[in-house]
Amino acid sequence: MAQAKNGDTVKVHYTVKFDDGTVFETTIDHDPIEFTIGESRGIPVFEQAVVGMSPGDWKTTKIAADEAHGPHREEMVLEVHRNEFPAHLEPRVRQRIQVSQPNGDKFIVTVTHASESSVTIDANHPVAGKDLTFDIQLIEIV
Repeated sequence: MAQAKNGDTVKVHYTVKFDDGTVFETTIDHDPIEFTIGESRGIPVFEQAVVGMSPGDWKTTKIAADEAHGPHREEMVLEVHRNEFPAHLEPRVRQRIQVSQPNGDKFIVTVTHASESSVTIDANHPVAGKDLTFDIQLIEIV
């Protein structure tokens, strides 16, 4: 049976969990993700975990925070005045909002605190600073 190798385009299902077993995200009830191993468009250690798997295989791999989405960086947490948000937007804790930088770049932030006068936003990935466990199923080598 064929085994996945660098350069192969694959489809996989995955479930990502924290150390306490809490599921953060899963594709099991959705379409599998598709990527080319070695292109490093996601987490390189995740991609390399698929190498050697055959369609139908399952694997569990633990990925340290530094190899996943990196450490949680405090400099990416900002408190801004509420009047910097559009009037129609009512920021709520855990809400994910797309923001634009002055140069036009857009990115997603998470609201971590909201008061009448200010809003604290976190531009870190939601799982930055956390070790992750991935259950991976190789569905297909395309």
